[in-house]
Amino acid sequence: MSTPLSRRALGGVAAGAAAALGATAPAAQAAPATDEQERPFRAAHPRRHSRRPNILFILGDDLGWADLSSYGSPHIRTPHLDRLAREGVRFTDAYSGSATCSPTRFSLYTGRYPGRTKGGLAEPIADKSVGLEPTHPTLASLLRDSGYATALIGKWHCGYLPDYSPTRSGWDEFFGNFGGALEYYSKLGLGGEYDLYEGDAEYKDLRYYTRILTERASEYVSRDHDKPWLLNLNFTTPHWPWIADGDKEASDEIVRRIKAGDRSALWHQDGGSIEKYKEMVEDLDRSIGQVLKALKRSGQEQDTLVFFASDNGGERFSYNWPLAGNKGSLQEGGIRVPSILRWPARIDGGQVSDLPVFTPDWTATLLDLAGARPHPAYPLDGTSLAGHLLRGAEVPERDLFWRVRGERALRRGDWKYYRGKSGRDQLFRLSEDAREQADRAPFEQARLAELRTAWERIDTGLLRY
Repeated sequence: MSTPLSRRALGGVAAGAAAALGATAPAAQAAPATDEQERPFRAAHPRRHSRRPNILFILGDDLGWADLSSYGSPHIRTPHLDRLAREGVRFTDAYSGSATCSPTRFSLYTGRYPGRTKGGLAEPIADKSVGLEPTHPTLASLLRDSGYATALIGKWHCGYLPDYSPTRSGWDEFFGNFGGALEYYSKLGLGGEYDLYEGDAEYKDLRYYTRILTERASEYVSRDHDKPWLLNLNFTTPHWPWIADGDKEASDEIVRRIKAGDRSALWHQDGGSIEKYKEMVEDLDRSIGQVLKALKRSGQEQDTLVFFASDNGGERFSYNWPLAGNKGSLQEGGIRVPSILRWPARIDGGQVSDLPVFTPDWTATLLDLAGARPHPAYPLDGTSLAGHLLRGAEVPERDLFWRVRGERALRRGDWKYYRGKSGRDQLFRLSEDAREQADRAPFEQARLAELRTAWERIDTGLLRY
């Protein structure tokens, strides 16, 4: 495993040398987000104790691996998320459960590979035919059974009414949208439907969506809770359409096209820019900063575990260097995501970890930290990191597995087996080649065969497309 590098050490490295850095390095050519030296992760010593944590789990939408200044963005400034990283642990080799929206959310809510459920086979969900079955245990239902209050604010994207809803899958409260995308002011979805709900009832609010979610989340964390709580806060920012707060003219044009029957209007293929994307990401950062400020004012900051990540790799205007690929691909740029964890009561700040982890691991970890048990009939595919984070226990080497239509991937240690749409098996050593350009398959035939067999063994137990 390669050695994590501090942002200070990387600040002066030239852009042309970035591809030669190890997989754990932030994008090299960017100015450092802070002069503080990060240190490799170590569990806090002496051991500290606390009550079961509140859990604030925040997802950005289609945010690229290097879109935060703490991950090396040369032009986007994210001071609030950078501060969260300074106060906690920044993960350099963290992955989403899949390469698109809803399968990753299935993997988070169930702690299992998306391919274990029918709804998880949709990449992503686009109609009312499938969803997260209410009978399937979830992170929320298992925590609720263990005494937690549960809420989901923002994007659900795990099925539509009348059959599927967060309130049918373990969340006490839901405020947000059901679909994969919506216009930020009108709340119109891909099919022209209105898509803002409180519980299972439509809720009318035509203000900018990120403002509304920020207000709702700030109110939730500010409450006088009488039990520990889970809040899944799922922003749609910076997902298309490329509309920032105040862009009413662009909003009105997209709404006009939607109402005229243009099914592609929300994709906004004729709009957006690097500058507009920057504006949206920086707005996401400010919004998260407001929620964290409300949490601090509430007096619950010390005992609240805050986790931030993206639901998959970046899209059109994202900055993923040095990674190849983007959303929809199982190349690193499609699944490696910025991930930050902070829990002041138990975990020291200013740390960086190059431990390979993926979404189902966080489900297992949160259940473990909360004292909740997985359902024996639905075994988890993730590995709990609780012992590692709290006591420094070694995490045994294991395989991280992904499958999407036309692509397959498996990571074991530094090595990644990948087969893209070309159908050719490839092998990369990520610590030396984060950009996946030096195919080692011809020289490592035995290792290739071993990893391919491991991938196929897992795949055999999954549902067919």
